Amino acid sequence: MIESLDALLSSLGPDLQKVDRKTQPISIEVFPASIIRVLMLLRDHPKIKFLQLVDLAGVDYPEQQLRYQLVYHLLSHSTNQRLMVKLHTDGQVAIPSVINVYPNANWYEREVWDMFGIPFDNHPDLRRILSDYNFVGHPLRKDFPLSGCNEVTFNKETGKVEYKDLDLNQPFRKFDFLSPWEGQWEDLLKKEKEAHQG
Repeated sequence: MIESLDALLSSLGPDLQKVDRKTQPISIEVFPASIIRVLMLLRDHPKIKFLQLVDLAGVDYPEQQLRYQLVYHLLSHSTNQRLMVKLHTDGQVAIPSVINVYPNANWYEREVWDMFGIPFDNHPDLRRILSDYNFVGHPLRKDFPLSGCNEVTFNKETGKVEYKDLDLNQPFRKFDFLSPWEGQWEDLLKKEKEAHQG
C-alpha cells in the first residue's frame, strides 16, 4: 500500500509542495490553484481510489502571512487508507470549489465560508449554513470578538426570531467543585473542609 501511495504522490509533480509522513494519516500540502487537479488525481488513481471526502476543515493561524489552512480529509474504501490534503490561503483570494470532484463538498465549503469567511470560486450556493443570514463576522476566526454580538433565539410565544445582546463575560461565575469531572470527590471535600476551618 505504501508503494502505491508513494507512486501516487510522485504523480502529483509540481502541484505537491510538501509531504508529512509523521502525521496520522499522512498529510500533503498543495497550492490552492492546484486543489481540483490534485483531488481528481487522488480520486481517480487506479490502485488507491480516494473516493470519499470525509471532511473539510478550516484552521486559523493569525500570526502567519497566509493565516488560513484548509484541510481536506480523504478516505480510500478499497485500501482503507486516509490522507489529509492541506493548502494555505490569506482568506481574500477565492479557493476553487471542489464540488465537481466531491459533491458533498457543497455544505463543507459553505461551513468554511460561514465560520472563517474563506470564499470559494464557482460555488453554486455560497451562503451561511450554521449562523443566521444577518450575522456579521465569522465566529471561528481568532480575532472574532467574544462580546458585543447578537444572540438569535426563537420566541415560541410570539412566533418570531429575536435578537438579544450577547455577553460572554463570566467574572462572578461560581463553581461548587463537587461535580465528578472536576476531580476526586474525597479530596475536594477535604480541601473545602480545611478552607472553612482555616
